[in-house]
Amino acid sequence: MVVPREHLEARERRELAPYAVLSGASAGRLYPEEPSRYRTAFQKDRDRVVHTTAFRRLEYKTQVFVNGEGDHYRTRLTHTLEVAQVSKAVARALGLNEDLAETLALAHDLGHPPFGHAGERTLNRLAEPIGGFEHNRQSLRVVTHLEQRYEGFNGLNLTLETLRGLMKHDEAGERAALGLADAGDRWPPASVEARIVNLADELTYNAHDLDDGLRSGLLDFGEIHDLPLVQLAIAGQRLPDNPELRRHELVREILGACVEDVIVTASTRLDAAGDIADSDEQAIDRLVQPSRPFAEAGVNLKDFLHQALYQHPRQVRTSRAAADIIERLFESFVQEPASLPERWQVAAERDGVLRAVTDYLAGFTDRFAVEEHRRLFDPSNVMTVR
Repeated sequence: MVVPREHLEARERRELAPYAVLSGASAGRLYPEEPSRYRTAFQKDRDRVVHTTAFRRLEYKTQVFVNGEGDHYRTRLTHTLEVAQVSKAVARALGLNEDLAETLALAHDLGHPPFGHAGERTLNRLAEPIGGFEHNRQSLRVVTHLEQRYEGFNGLNLTLETLRGLMKHDEAGERAALGLADAGDRWPPASVEARIVNLADELTYNAHDLDDGLRSGLLDFGEIHDLPLVQLAIAGQRLPDNPELRRHELVREILGACVEDVIVTASTRLDAAGDIADSDEQAIDRLVQPSRPFAEAGVNLKDFLHQALYQHPRQVRTSRAAADIIERLFESFVQEPASLPERWQVAAERDGVLRAVTDYLAGFTDRFAVEEHRRLFDPSNVMTVR
């Protein structure tokens, strides 16, 4: 039995909630294309994201612990896959478009630089003359400009619904800078699917950063036992005595409780709201959020992780070293653009040196940044031919 695209679109119309985005009603793409015979528009978007160079590089980019500190810590890629899994689960339960949610989740961190938030903070400061650096905006640059896989256009030519979902704010200036103003009146409204991905991202990194912190030994069970979110999740149940099983059980219960809370709370509010077709991000954010106890407990956990894990002396030392690598590379390439690869020399002439160097460095993996730093600044490599 062959299931053509038209049948998939009809299934969406029959089964999805009234507030879901339907692929058959997509506003289309910036550059017209023939639709796929067996994939919906959002499935096609998803496949294009997965095949990008930027997606493959996520395997070697930091989540919390720098790539190479251990084989079992999360990377930016495993985090992305976990966000996709949670996004699909919530979307399925709420009758949303799973394919759009999955696509947005897989693409949401494509613009993240090396060394996690330390790299982002450093690039934001160095790129201040061109408006700074923000990884969400960079993800849009990746899929609209930097990936070059087609002869007729730069980027991936994703649907306008996917591009809209990757934007944190619908700002006309930002759309114009990315060349998205060409969509004109076709530009779609905010979607519940995009909001679900934002929530899944937050829930996932809270739970899994806690997991990695416990695995690393920088956190211990004693200091987290009384956190409100831990108490909400375990609700007095006994955890295993084995430390590894206890950690797995705890993280599983935390994430599961948070996901169920979002599903129940969002479903109640969405059903009560009725028609939300013209709602903006702020209106959707108010409808699709955790219950108050879970929201407050989530903020408490985030504050705890900031103080106990992200600001742990070992992590601070690593972040400082990473920032130094990014800064030295940035300054070196800005001072000597001729040392950039040919593609980026062309970009520097077209877009300006700061823009080209920022885009170039943002695409680095952790290990490539370390290798480039060693090549440029290690005296033993002074005679290395590029």
